[in-house]
Amino acid sequence: MNKREVGTCYEEQAARYLQRLGMEVLWRNYRCHVGEIDLILRDEDTLVFAEVKYRRTDEYGRGEVHVDRRKQRTIFRVAEQFLIRYFPDGNYPPCRFDVVAIDGFDMVVHYPDAFWKE
Repeated sequence: MNKREVGTCYEEQAARYLQRLGMEVLWRNYRCHVGEIDLILRDEDTLVFAEVKYRRTDEYGRGEVHVDRRKQRTIFRVAEQFLIRYFPDGNYPPCRFDVVAIDGFDMVVHYPDAFWKE
């Protein structure tokens, strides 16, 4: 399995986990000219932009620590582009940014509202 296939596998696992929590998957791997967001979901009236991080081992830190400020800025920029495209009237729903970390034992840890735009 190549790196992209591994990523897709764990993104699917994260999507199933979040669906069991009652969220609806709206989009997988949303891409635009500024980057990509792994999952876009609806949690009741809130739009959720989720980053999925898989780490086979924690030798270099758990998955969630790899969503650094640079990655967060990219996610914010992609989310802004998504909102502009799909809500052109500017009437945006409440939004939040989650992280889903999966380790080598397939343990899933969900961090709702993991970071915010400053």
